[in-house]
Amino acid sequence: MWNLPNILTLSRIFVIPLLVASFFMDQPLGSHIAFVTFTLAGITDFFDGYLARATQSVSKIGQFLDPIADKLMVGAVIIMVVHIGWVDGIHVVAAVIIMCRELLVSGLREFLAGAQVSVPVTVLAKWKTTVQMVALGALVWTEGAPELGIPAQEIGLGLLWVAAVLTLYTGIDYLRAGLKHMV
Repeated sequence: MWNLPNILTLSRIFVIPLLVASFFMDQPLGSHIAFVTFTLAGITDFFDGYLARATQSVSKIGQFLDPIADKLMVGAVIIMVVHIGWVDGIHVVAAVIIMCRELLVSGLREFLAGAQVSVPVTVLAKWKTTVQMVALGALVWTEGAPELGIPAQEIGLGLLWVAAVLTLYTGIDYLRAGLKHMV
């Protein structure tokens, strides 16, 4: 039950308080801590699934916790980058689109699981997740990256919009697939 993939998944949940606290630290130190924490969490997200499949230790708890850990991490980061003002103005629309899709797909998957219907993750949804994670990683580094000459906020905001467009498309795609099982 508590194999390495599941421990990696849980680690993403347990680092969320540190990630949130980093936004209240002196900057740019807090931004560096947020970036490292978020990057390491992203790496564990890749490896928990990879290791579970490679070692044939896919578990029900892992299948349950992995998407929750992802959504908690994404939700916390979006709330914090908006709160601190690194995402503001019209860019908040992109953040809201992403949050709404995450909630919609979670609810849809829960409903369909009760109907014993599985909706597989599409290749485009995996690209959406990748773009979204890179965007959020750049955004949490808004105060730290410029020290290195990297325009993290600009990169993050641009990719946030790309992720929002992909989010809309994949969200509609999942909804369309799910609606077939609701009527």
